[in-house]
Amino acid sequence: MPSVGASLFWIVACAVVAPLLAGLFPRKLVPEVVLLLVAGIVIGPHVFDLAIEGSEIELLRDLGLGLLFLLAGYEIDTAEITGRGGRRALLTWLVSLALAFAVVTLLSLVHVVDAGTAVAIAMTSTALGTLLPILRDAGALDTRLGRTILNHGAFGELGPVVAMAVLLGSRGSVASIVVLGLFTAAAVLVAFIPARVRREGSRITAIIRSGSETTSQTTVRLTMLLLVALTVLAASFGLDTILGAFAAGFILRRATPEGDETLETKLDGLAFGFLIPIFFVTSGMAIDVAAVASEPGVLIAFVLLILLVRAGPVYFAGRFDRGADGTDPPFTGRERTQLALYAGTGLPLIVAVTGVAVDSGDMTSANASVLVAAGAITVLLFPLAASLLASGPEPSADTASPRGDQNPGSRQ
Repeated sequence: MPSVGASLFWIVACAVVAPLLAGLFPRKLVPEVVLLLVAGIVIGPHVFDLAIEGSEIELLRDLGLGLLFLLAGYEIDTAEITGRGGRRALLTWLVSLALAFAVVTLLSLVHVVDAGTAVAIAMTSTALGTLLPILRDAGALDTRLGRTILNHGAFGELGPVVAMAVLLGSRGSVASIVVLGLFTAAAVLVAFIPARVRREGSRITAIIRSGSETTSQTTVRLTMLLLVALTVLAASFGLDTILGAFAAGFILRRATPEGDETLETKLDGLAFGFLIPIFFVTSGMAIDVAAVASEPGVLIAFVLLILLVRAGPVYFAGRFDRGADGTDPPFTGRERTQLALYAGTGLPLIVAVTGVAVDSGDMTSANASVLVAAGAITVLLFPLAASLLASGPEPSADTASPRGDQNPGSRQ
């Protein structure tokens, strides 16, 4: 059995090789995260057995997952998700959830689907954290289409997390809703602390600012404290830690409403340079290739169901999108297809939902591997198809100024 040290070496080696291989493809059409997943499969216990996921590596994996969702929460503009586009995105997700439950109910009647609730929730997810580097590399974050993707992605991550807490929690639905409310209240209370400290201009604030560019790295340390504190708080409430990480991103954005390019660059280095690749490689290691190969029909069916349940409603909702003020031209058919494909891209939450279902005994590890593999296929094919559509000759209906050649670490 490989040692933890040897396992970490192979995982980090995969993290180095993946972007080099991605650069060999024209216009980076194959996302780096897909190569990280494939590399994890290759070095994992189901193929060459070069690496295992011990408790030490699992801790790094959890930190990577937490940073992935923190950065996703940080990208969300509160004004956007509470405005016209955000309300439409929320309604669209609720339609997706209702459609998902209708589909799994029909499939359960013919004994095709077990753990129907978990499968339904998984089908409604959008991997916003996974899409961020893809959209950033494509220069799409500051466009109208990019902002619409962020809206759908926000509810495609937050909605399934809340649904997991309510429908898959061990306390029961009513108790889970009460606990979720208590956690939300606690997170909101924490969110007001940075604003008050910033207004008072205290000595502590001055020390934090001055230490941010020294070996103290105070802002990075405070960010990590916020992440760990809220994930621990979520876990203590019996909620998924993803919810705490997502809330930490929201709070960090509130603490720096104008953005902090220096802090963002440092977090990008820590997250995308080390911890997030570990999450994706270890996710690939958990995929049982033999189990996936034995159920090709289930694999294809789940990918198609994601297109129906998640991408379909988003495509339809795009017909009525007229921008934040309702005066923009409608999205073209090509742009609606891009929007739907991006929204249908899922993986981290599929990993989380299937993990909960396996731990509770409602789903086998083999079935979970098939669902995770289907999520990996959406990460490979859907953004790739959307990128190919974007490169076509049809002019975009989005008149917003393009992002252009900017620092990959810069944000809204």
